[in-house]
Amino acid sequence: MTFEPVDLNLTDPTKGYLNFVLYTEARLGIASTSLNAEVSIEANQAQTPHMQEWLSRLVRCEPNAMHCTLVEPMKIPALFHPCVTEDKNSPSAKSGSGCVCRRTFYDPEFGLPVVGKHFKHVGEGGTDQWSYKTYAPLELRPDDTFSSFITGRGLFWARTEKGLLSILPQRNALGYNIGYNGGGPHALATYLTQVADTDGENTAAGAPYEQAHPAILAWTQSSVTDRGKNELTLSDLKALQRS
Repeated sequence: MTFEPVDLNLTDPTKGYLNFVLYTEARLGIASTSLNAEVSIEANQAQTPHMQEWLSRLVRCEPNAMHCTLVEPMKIPALFHPCVTEDKNSPSAKSGSGCVCRRTFYDPEFGLPVVGKHFKHVGEGGTDQWSYKTYAPLELRPDDTFSSFITGRGLFWARTEKGLLSILPQRNALGYNIGYNGGGPHALATYLTQVADTDGENTAAGAPYEQAHPAILAWTQSSVTDRGKNELTLSDLKALQRS
């Protein structure tokens, strides 16, 4: 199906997931989104200030069907196991102090599911870290206006004029990247061109590639040294268009 910004616009996170369509193939054991892009956040990425800001607002919750789409089928039972810090006899505990549990949350601003994956070595002094999986929204909330774009450690963020930090809206199979001549930087430039053209009003993901402004595309394709900074305000984007 073709996504339009008005489709399935569930604006109340307590009642549903923002612009979310579930895709399933029961025979193959596949269940995922057909619209929203999956976002994987490694443990080293979780230490950035913006990631910590986002994590701080997540609400822990009981696992539901949406969380199950973010893990491999064989790992679904682990969503229901306590962490070793809560129960040393948990099925996900290893030798009473190690752990490979999962923890489930939701983002109260968008209602989207988040799964944390714990990896803790047995004993003291070893690895003890969390990584995360979630879905990107397809657009910012209807009453929000895009204010700035932020990138760091392979993560892409939008901040609204009200100060809300969001994972950058993204369509499934249209991944963002930066620093080379390829599809990822082109998709990102296309999105940033759209928000600049509309003064931050149109934040829906999935604009056509040919809409990318050459100067914005040059910025997304440039090296970290040439880019100079990892945050572009809406004014910065519009200035690039005039350059």
